[in-house]
Amino acid sequence: MTYRYVKAPPGYSLEMPMNLGKKMRYYFSLILITLGIATFTTVAYPLISYQFTFAPRFQNTSLISPLSPAIAPRVKATDTPTFVDEVVNTSFDYTDASNWFTGVSKPKEAMNYAVYTLSITKLGIDRAIVRSDHTNLKQSLIQYPGTALPGNLGNTVIFGHSVLPQFFNPKNYLTIFSTLHTLRPGDTIEISADGATYTYKISQMYEAAPDDLSPLAQTYSGRYLTLITCTPPGTYLRRLIIKAYVL
Repeated sequence: MTYRYVKAPPGYSLEMPMNLGKKMRYYFSLILITLGIATFTTVAYPLISYQFTFAPRFQNTSLISPLSPAIAPRVKATDTPTFVDEVVNTSFDYTDASNWFTGVSKPKEAMNYAVYTLSITKLGIDRAIVRSDHTNLKQSLIQYPGTALPGNLGNTVIFGHSVLPQFFNPKNYLTIFSTLHTLRPGDTIEISADGATYTYKISQMYEAAPDDLSPLAQTYSGRYLTLITCTPPGTYLRRLIIKAYVL
Protein backbone atom coordinates (compact mmCIF):
# COMPACT_ATOMS: atom_id res chain seq x y z
CA MET A 1 0.00 0.00 0.00
CA THR A 2 1.36 3.35 -0.97
CA TYR A 3 0.83 6.66 0.81
CA ARG A 4 0.67 10.01 -0.78
CA TYR A 5 1.33 13.33 0.95
CA VAL A 6 -1.13 16.06 0.11
CA LYS A 7 -0.40 19.57 1.34
CA ALA A 8 -3.31 21.15 3.17
CA PRO A 9 -4.76 24.34 1.75
CA PRO A 10 -4.02 27.64 3.55
CA GLY A 11 -6.08 28.13 6.72
CA TYR A 12 -6.82 24.44 7.18
CA SER A 13 -6.51 23.05 10.73
CA LEU A 14 -6.66 19.52 12.10
CA GLU A 15 -8.35 20.87 15.28
CA MET A 16 -12.06 20.29 15.50
CA PRO A 17 -14.01 23.55 15.32
CA MET A 18 -15.57 24.64 18.65
CA ASN A 19 -19.30 24.11 18.58
CA LEU A 20 -21.73 26.87 19.53
CA GLY A 21 -22.44 25.48 23.00
CA LYS A 22 -18.78 25.38 23.97
CA LYS A 23 -18.25 28.89 22.65
CA MET A 24 -21.13 30.21 24.72
CA ARG A 25 -19.80 28.52 27.88
CA TYR A 26 -16.31 29.87 27.20
CA TYR A 27 -17.45 33.47 26.78
CA PHE A 28 -19.88 33.21 29.69
CA SER A 29 -17.00 32.07 31.92
CA LEU A 30 -14.89 35.03 30.80
CA ILE A 31 -17.74 37.41 31.61
CA LEU A 32 -18.19 35.92 35.08
CA ILE A 33 -14.46 36.13 35.81
CA THR A 34 -14.37 39.76 34.64
CA LEU A 35 -17.39 40.67 36.77
CA GLY A 36 -15.87 38.92 39.78
CA ILE A 37 -12.60 40.84 39.45
CA ALA A 38 -14.46 44.13 38.94
CA THR A 39 -16.67 43.53 41.99
CA PHE A 40 -13.70 42.60 44.17
CA THR A 41 -11.80 45.68 43.03
CA THR A 42 -14.80 47.94 43.65
CA VAL A 43 -15.11 46.73 47.24
CA ALA A 44 -11.47 46.08 48.12
CA TYR A 45 -9.81 49.21 46.71
CA PRO A 46 -11.72 51.73 48.89
CA LEU A 47 -11.05 49.65 52.02
CA ILE A 48 -7.36 49.23 51.25
CA SER A 49 -7.06 52.91 50.36
CA TYR A 50 -8.75 53.90 53.61
CA GLN A 51 -6.51 51.64 55.71
CA PHE A 52 -3.31 53.10 54.25
CA THR A 53 -4.37 56.72 53.69
CA PHE A 54 -6.80 57.65 56.47
CA ALA A 55 -6.82 55.04 59.24
CA PRO A 56 -3.28 55.78 60.51
CA ARG A 57 -4.18 59.45 60.93
CA PHE A 58 -7.28 58.63 62.97
CA GLN A 59 -5.74 55.87 65.06
CA ASN A 60 -2.72 57.97 65.99
CA THR A 61 -4.91 60.74 67.36
CA SER A 62 -5.21 60.47 71.13
CA LEU A 63 -8.63 61.12 72.61
CA ILE A 64 -8.86 64.06 74.97
CA SER A 65 -12.03 63.83 77.03
CA PRO A 66 -13.88 67.12 77.58
CA LEU A 67 -14.38 66.00 81.20
CA SER A 68 -11.78 65.04 83.76
CA PRO A 69 -11.25 61.29 84.38
CA ALA A 70 -12.88 61.68 87.79
CA ILE A 71 -16.06 63.02 86.20
CA ALA A 72 -16.10 60.92 83.03
CA PRO A 73 -14.27 57.62 83.57
CA ARG A 74 -14.05 55.22 80.64
CA VAL A 75 -17.18 53.09 80.50
CA LYS A 76 -16.63 49.34 80.92
CA ALA A 77 -18.62 46.96 78.76
CA THR A 78 -19.01 44.54 81.68
CA ASP A 79 -21.20 46.72 83.86
CA THR A 80 -22.97 49.18 81.56
CA PRO A 81 -24.99 49.10 78.34
CA THR A 82 -22.73 49.37 75.31
CA PHE A 83 -22.69 49.39 71.55
CA VAL A 84 -23.66 46.17 69.86
CA ASP A 85 -20.63 44.57 68.21
CA GLU A 86 -20.87 45.45 64.54
CA VAL A 87 -19.59 43.16 61.82
CA VAL A 88 -20.06 42.97 58.09
CA ASN A 89 -23.28 41.14 57.11
CA THR A 90 -24.65 41.54 60.63
CA SER A 91 -28.29 40.73 61.23
CA PHE A 92 -28.83 44.03 63.04
CA ASP A 93 -30.41 46.89 61.14
CA TYR A 94 -27.95 49.75 61.47
CA THR A 95 -30.16 52.10 59.51
CA ASP A 96 -32.01 52.34 62.84
CA ALA A 97 -29.94 54.57 65.13
CA SER A 98 -31.47 52.97 68.23
CA ASN A 99 -29.52 49.78 67.42
CA TRP A 100 -26.18 51.59 67.65
CA PHE A 101 -26.43 51.75 71.45
CA THR A 102 -28.59 48.75 72.27
CA GLY A 103 -29.32 48.62 75.99
CA VAL A 104 -28.71 52.30 76.65
CA SER A 105 -31.77 53.63 78.43
CA LYS A 106 -33.42 56.78 77.14
CA PRO A 107 -32.84 59.89 79.26
CA LYS A 108 -35.54 60.46 81.87
CA GLU A 109 -35.97 64.02 80.68
CA ALA A 110 -36.38 63.78 76.93
CA MET A 111 -35.07 66.72 74.97
CA ASN A 112 -37.42 68.96 73.07
CA TYR A 113 -38.43 67.82 69.61
CA ALA A 114 -36.10 69.40 67.06
CA VAL A 115 -35.72 69.64 63.31
CA TYR A 116 -32.84 71.60 61.82
CA THR A 117 -30.33 71.41 58.97
CA LEU A 118 -26.64 70.57 58.65
CA SER A 119 -24.32 71.65 55.83
CA ILE A 120 -20.74 70.63 55.03
CA THR A 121 -19.69 72.66 51.99
CA LYS A 122 -16.48 70.70 51.43
CA LEU A 123 -18.48 67.48 50.95
CA GLY A 124 -21.35 68.99 48.99
CA ILE A 125 -23.81 68.37 51.82
CA ASP A 126 -26.34 71.20 51.74
CA ARG A 127 -29.04 71.63 54.38
CA ALA A 128 -29.40 67.97 55.26
CA ILE A 129 -32.27 67.41 57.69
CA VAL A 130 -31.44 66.47 61.28
CA ARG A 131 -34.29 65.13 63.45
CA SER A 132 -34.67 64.04 67.03
CA ASP A 133 -38.15 62.48 66.85
CA HIS A 134 -37.22 59.15 65.23
CA THR A 135 -34.24 56.82 64.71
CA ASN A 136 -34.55 55.91 61.01
CA LEU A 137 -31.30 56.88 59.27
CA LYS A 138 -32.92 56.27 55.88
CA GLN A 139 -35.03 59.38 56.40
CA SER A 140 -32.62 61.89 57.95
CA LEU A 141 -29.60 62.44 60.11
CA ILE A 142 -30.41 61.65 63.75
CA GLN A 143 -29.63 63.63 66.89
CA TYR A 144 -29.01 61.31 69.81
CA PRO A 145 -31.62 61.78 72.59
CA GLY A 146 -30.50 63.72 75.63
CA THR A 147 -27.67 65.57 73.93
CA ALA A 148 -27.60 69.36 73.66
CA LEU A 149 -29.63 71.17 71.04
CA PRO A 150 -27.65 73.42 68.65
CA GLY A 151 -26.97 76.79 70.25
CA ASN A 152 -27.18 75.41 73.79
CA LEU A 153 -24.27 74.64 76.05
CA GLY A 154 -23.23 71.01 75.77
CA ASN A 155 -22.43 68.42 73.11
CA THR A 156 -24.78 67.98 70.12
CA VAL A 157 -24.36 64.38 68.89
CA ILE A 158 -25.48 63.53 65.36
CA PHE A 159 -25.49 60.10 63.68
CA GLY A 160 -25.35 59.50 59.93
CA HIS A 161 -25.21 56.39 57.75
CA SER A 162 -22.35 55.58 55.37
CA VAL A 163 -21.52 53.07 52.62
CA LEU A 164 -18.61 52.61 50.21
CA PRO A 165 -17.37 56.09 49.14
CA GLN A 166 -18.00 55.53 45.42
CA PHE A 167 -21.74 55.39 46.16
CA PHE A 168 -21.75 58.70 48.03
CA ASN A 169 -24.74 60.91 47.29
CA PRO A 170 -25.23 63.99 49.50
CA LYS A 171 -28.98 63.82 48.88
CA ASN A 172 -29.31 60.19 50.00
CA TYR A 173 -29.35 59.68 53.77
CA LEU A 174 -28.09 56.10 53.42
CA THR A 175 -24.86 57.39 51.85
CA ILE A 176 -24.62 60.94 53.21
CA PHE A 177 -21.66 60.39 55.59
CA SER A 178 -19.68 58.09 53.26
CA THR A 179 -16.92 60.67 52.67
CA LEU A 180 -16.81 62.09 56.19
CA HIS A 181 -13.29 60.65 56.61
CA THR A 182 -11.95 63.06 53.97
CA LEU A 183 -12.53 66.06 56.25
CA ARG A 184 -9.64 67.63 58.15
CA PRO A 185 -9.26 69.50 61.44
CA GLY A 186 -9.95 73.13 60.62
CA ASP A 187 -12.79 72.38 58.19
CA THR A 188 -16.17 73.85 59.08
CA ILE A 189 -19.70 72.54 59.56
CA GLU A 190 -22.82 74.71 59.61
CA ILE A 191 -26.03 74.07 61.49
CA SER A 192 -29.14 76.18 60.97
CA ALA A 193 -31.73 75.97 63.74
CA ASP A 194 -34.56 78.26 64.86
CA GLY A 195 -33.53 81.00 62.44
CA ALA A 196 -29.89 81.06 63.61
CA THR A 197 -26.80 79.63 61.90
CA TYR A 198 -23.95 78.14 63.93
CA THR A 199 -20.54 77.51 62.40
CA TYR A 200 -18.45 74.75 63.97
CA LYS A 201 -14.75 74.20 63.41
CA ILE A 202 -13.43 70.63 63.45
CA SER A 203 -10.88 70.16 66.22
CA GLN A 204 -10.42 66.40 66.28
CA MET A 205 -11.03 63.24 64.24
CA TYR A 206 -10.47 59.73 65.54
CA GLU A 207 -11.76 56.18 65.50
CA ALA A 208 -13.54 54.65 68.50
CA ALA A 209 -14.25 51.07 69.44
CA PRO A 210 -17.89 49.90 69.35
CA ASP A 211 -17.98 49.74 73.15
CA ASP A 212 -16.71 53.29 73.69
CA LEU A 213 -19.47 55.58 74.92
CA SER A 214 -17.27 58.61 75.55
CA PRO A 215 -18.39 60.44 72.36
CA LEU A 216 -21.79 60.90 74.03
CA ALA A 217 -20.27 62.70 77.04
CA GLN A 218 -21.72 66.13 77.82
CA THR A 219 -19.68 69.12 78.92
CA TYR A 220 -21.16 72.54 79.51
CA SER A 221 -18.10 74.76 79.16
CA GLY A 222 -19.02 75.55 75.55
CA ARG A 223 -21.10 74.60 72.51
CA TYR A 224 -19.77 71.45 70.87
CA LEU A 225 -20.72 69.14 68.00
CA THR A 226 -19.97 65.44 67.50
CA LEU A 227 -20.62 63.60 64.22
CA ILE A 228 -20.61 59.79 64.28
CA THR A 229 -20.66 57.22 61.49
CA CYS A 230 -19.35 53.71 60.90
CA THR A 231 -15.85 53.06 59.59
CA PRO A 232 -14.08 51.84 57.50
CA PRO A 233 -16.62 53.01 54.93
CA GLY A 234 -19.00 50.22 53.96
CA THR A 235 -18.42 48.26 57.21
CA TYR A 236 -19.66 48.41 60.80
CA LEU A 237 -16.36 47.55 62.49
CA ARG A 238 -15.50 50.86 64.20
CA ARG A 239 -16.81 54.40 64.68
CA LEU A 240 -15.45 57.55 63.08
CA ILE A 241 -15.81 60.42 65.54
CA ILE A 242 -15.57 64.07 64.47
CA LYS A 243 -15.42 66.69 67.21
CA ALA A 244 -16.03 70.39 66.57
CA TYR A 245 -16.68 73.58 68.53
CA VAL A 246 -18.77 76.63 67.70
CA LEU A 247 -16.90 79.69 66.42
